[in-house]
Amino acid sequence: MKHNKIALFGGSGLTGQHVLSLALDQGFEVKALARTPRKISQSHPNLEVVQGDVLHAEDVLRSIEGTDAVVSLFGHVKDSPKWLQTRGTKNIIQAMQDENIKKIISLSGGGLPFPEKDQPKFMDKAIRFIMKIAVPKVLNDAIEHAEVLKQSGLDWIIVRAPRLTEESKKGEYRVGWVGVNASTKIGRADLAPFIVDQINDEKYIHQMPFVSY
Repeated sequence: MKHNKIALFGGSGLTGQHVLSLALDQGFEVKALARTPRKISQSHPNLEVVQGDVLHAEDVLRSIEGTDAVVSLFGHVKDSPKWLQTRGTKNIIQAMQDENIKKIISLSGGGLPFPEKDQPKFMDKAIRFIMKIAVPKVLNDAIEHAEVLKQSGLDWIIVRAPRLTEESKKGEYRVGWVGVNASTKIGRADLAPFIVDQINDEKYIHQMPFVSY
């Protein structure tokens, strides 16, 4: 099944803006949820901005109605609730089940483990240890959101990325796993194409590919 209309969560963020522009350029119709709609400055005939919060189930349902796939890019900012990603993802899953939508792409960080394919090196383990100490809220939430997706029965893909940068688009990247064919950064402009490609690609369903330079 080809997906043509997506629900986008986190479209006002730095990565989300790249994904939104690219999705519209490629002909997708997009319903984008935003707490502050003016932060989505783009205007397009195929874009509908829905005002609301991913933590409010009714707002999530309004965003998902009439779509056929979900792209979830929202994440922690200053003063975010402890389980933001998990709670928001639960709302998304419930709405998808209500609307009989199967495909979801969710963005997370490289600290999220995928033991099935990862081969973390010393530095990877050190970074994960530092995250456990410095930002346990973010890491624990990412891990729990992944568990929720695994148990959902949906066709999920969790795209993992290292440090995100604002550098100009290079038009190339590597898809590997933590410690396997991977580096320590990726530009948002180069991560966005991979995320959009997953909307209609089944290669990484039920996997957590790691995208980097």
